[in-house]
Amino acid sequence: MAETPGTTRRAPAGAAVLREDVTDAIRTAVFEELAAVGFARMSIEGIARRAGVGKTAVYRRWKSKLALVLDLVTAVAVQGLPAPATGSLHGDVRALLEVAAHALRHPVASQVIPDLLVEAARSPEIADAVKAALLDGRQGVAAVVVREAVARGELPEGADPDRALDLIVGPLYWRLVVVRGDLPKGYLDGLAASAVAALKA
Repeated sequence: MAETPGTTRRAPAGAAVLREDVTDAIRTAVFEELAAVGFARMSIEGIARRAGVGKTAVYRRWKSKLALVLDLVTAVAVQGLPAPATGSLHGDVRALLEVAAHALRHPVASQVIPDLLVEAARSPEIADAVKAALLDGRQGVAAVVVREAVARGELPEGADPDRALDLIVGPLYWRLVVVRGDLPKGYLDGLAASAVAALKA
């Protein structure tokens, strides 16, 4: 049947089209809600209110708050962390520390990460997602840094990327997330030098 001139065709009934701007607003609201109240007290109602949408908009995208958080954590992991390519082991380690320090000092991350780690102890699903977001990508970057350093002759064959990651990021995480201390001027430079020395030992 021909359409009447001047009329517009209505979208077919069925599954609603999910607007990307609404999805982005919900994701932002989840991070803010996690930082404000933590995972245990977080609710779909609170997320929807903070995002300026109805609860239905959230449930169209995720079946529960756990599914929502797992999706967000996984998305962070997918973004990844590019491996530095400064041309020296010290430069690469210093660059990694700079990126890690920036992320760990972010006001939302400083609240969300410790809370998710607590929840990870109770939920294998959250533990797997957090591991993917916080560890797997960093292990890949550390492997690249170590491999390049070995190729340049700065590290011996068989240098362990996992040990490298522990030495590089471990002290920084302890200071910023556990102790919640400041970073004095020159701290990252000194930490980079110490990590490189330990890797070469």
